[in-house]
Amino acid sequence: MQKDDIIEIVNEFLIDEFEIEQESLNPDAKLVDDLGIESLDFVDIVVIIENKFGFKVKREEMVDVRTLDDMYKYIEERV
Repeated sequence: MQKDDIIEIVNEFLIDEFEIEQESLNPDAKLVDDLGIESLDFVDIVVIIENKFGFKVKREEMVDVRTLDDMYKYIEERV
């Protein structure tokens, strides 16, 4: 899977599930500070990532995911 595909899938579920504006979705956007994702939202994000990309997300690995680009890279390294 190409990084462009990952970006498209991630952006799509952030828009659909979390009502984040398309314009806010730039790679440098901080998940908490810029996109307003709260701790409970991360649980939902993990479930969505596992379902859409087919791998188990380890909590300790997600600790370093702070920006949208971090999330793209995290997924890219595992698919």
